[in-house]
Amino acid sequence: MSTVADVRAAPAAPSPPPAPPRRQRTLGRRMARYKWLFLMMLPGVVYFLLFQYWPMYGAQIAFKDYVPFLGIQGSEWVGLKHFTDFFSNPDFPRLLTNTLILAALGLLVAFPLTIVLALLLNELRLTILKRTVQTLVYIPHFLSWTVVVSLTGLLFAVGTGPLWTALNGIFGTSTDFLTDPDWFRPLILLQTIWKSTGWGTIIFLAALASVDQEQYEAAIIDGAGRWQRTWHITLPAIRPTIVVMLILQTGEILNTGFEQIYLMSNALNRSVADVFDTYVYFTGIEQGAYSYSTAVGLSKAIVGVILIFGTNWLAKRFNQQGIF
Repeated sequence: MSTVADVRAAPAAPSPPPAPPRRQRTLGRRMARYKWLFLMMLPGVVYFLLFQYWPMYGAQIAFKDYVPFLGIQGSEWVGLKHFTDFFSNPDFPRLLTNTLILAALGLLVAFPLTIVLALLLNELRLTILKRTVQTLVYIPHFLSWTVVVSLTGLLFAVGTGPLWTALNGIFGTSTDFLTDPDWFRPLILLQTIWKSTGWGTIIFLAALASVDQEQYEAAIIDGAGRWQRTWHITLPAIRPTIVVMLILQTGEILNTGFEQIYLMSNALNRSVADVFDTYVYFTGIEQGAYSYSTAVGLSKAIVGVILIFGTNWLAKRFNQQGIF
């Protein structure tokens, strides 16, 4: 017969392991349920980690006097010296002016044309014609800037280019459009419109597809014309999409595109062709000023982030939907 002492001496049964928190169980179940979606998302996550976030480690050389033989950690800290040199550089006003002018042309001309083209395509009722036109305006997007610039060179070649002959015949001049600084920005804008406008209509066409058709029918019964239906039904319906795209476009205002500008620039139009992107290449790659060029690029990125937050705040102030 066991005594009280024997009962006290008996070892206690092991307690079960604590159950994981409810939130962890729910997250695990969701991941198991949507495992194939997470697997499809994995390449995108890996891409951003390798090519977007990991390079941020090297951005610290903007605050150092980077020497390749010493490495990033062995280089000396210099604080904001490179930023001060950049903003006090005589080239800064010219670079800022050229960049803002090209960005303004894209924002005020190319961006609205994307919306206009989407509205025109949406009005096409013949399916075959609509698909044909969409295909034709999408094709230039898949051409590289090298091909686009080469085509521009053939069209505006001095003495042989068909557009060179036609324009000089109209104006009665013999202008070399490829080297004339006054024609650099119009050519850049025309290239951007031809290459990007058609592809940019995809998002707006998707937004237009969600517009309630009963509103158009009711407006037709009330006697509204095509322009009135567009102004009072179509544009308000896609206004959130326009605002979001405008916010993203504003954040890219200082990214004028390196390849296009670099390929179109030459010694004669360099005064209007130099922008921040090409300046980073010339100072960083050709001249080896790695820290200085990194400071320039980092400054441009910071301004882009500020513009995104500022435009998003402004959109919400006007009761529009932002991106966050």
